[in-house]
Amino acid sequence: MPEQLWFTEILNHLFAGPVTHLLRALHIEPHYPQAPITNAVAMQVLVFLFLLVLFVIVRSRLSVDNPAPLQHVFEGAHGFIQQQSHDIIGHHSESYTPFLVALAFFILICNLIGLIPSFESPTANPRVPLGCAVCAFAYYHLQGIRKKGLAHYAAHFLGPADSSMSLFIRIPLSILMLPIEIVSHLARVLSLTIRLWANMFAGDLVTMAFFSMISIGVPVLFLGLHIGVSFLQTYIFVLLTTVYLQGAVSEEH
Repeated sequence: MPEQLWFTEILNHLFAGPVTHLLRALHIEPHYPQAPITNAVAMQVLVFLFLLVLFVIVRSRLSVDNPAPLQHVFEGAHGFIQQQSHDIIGHHSESYTPFLVALAFFILICNLIGLIPSFESPTANPRVPLGCAVCAFAYYHLQGIRKKGLAHYAAHFLGPADSSMSLFIRIPLSILMLPIEIVSHLARVLSLTIRLWANMFAGDLVTMAFFSMISIGVPVLFLGLHIGVSFLQTYIFVLLTTVYLQGAVSEEH
């Protein structure tokens, strides 16, 4: 039985049976039927519940005349991501802002929750950054298909569409470009996953190492570094997702 956080134990106590039955219905045999919910999953559930409550609080207190400090924080984050999207994607970027904002807040809170004693950052588990990367991957492809149509979007995987190019050049070039483009897009998932996971995993290891050796003073510096890395990695993840969106939906693609 793996070591469980207290919140993980609560979830397993309440939902171990239904989760185990669901996994077996999907032909997935859990390693520990009595505790199928891992710490990473439990932390993601906690982050989801925290954000849900936070969004409800902000929504219930929205005010034009007298905005609360929390509203300023959310408006600032929304405005920053929307402006960045507009600069990269263009005038039609507003429809992508909700996804990017939600992705940013989820990753940021997942990064920061590990600073709380008895919790851990789910993004230090490679499956969580992989899930975020797969969501970003699927989202920008679906938006590209939605904007251009399946045939037109798939055509850009075959290289430049130059009508002046002869078929003797275009066909071999398309055959060459197709696997290169596929590998390139799949590598984006790997890049997003490893960058986020490696930084958060390394940050947790360094912090725990110094806490075990020197429990006063010095670890605070690394906690500050962990906070800085958490914000930076969130920004990079959202920025790259925005760049990939631009490539998928841009008119000149």
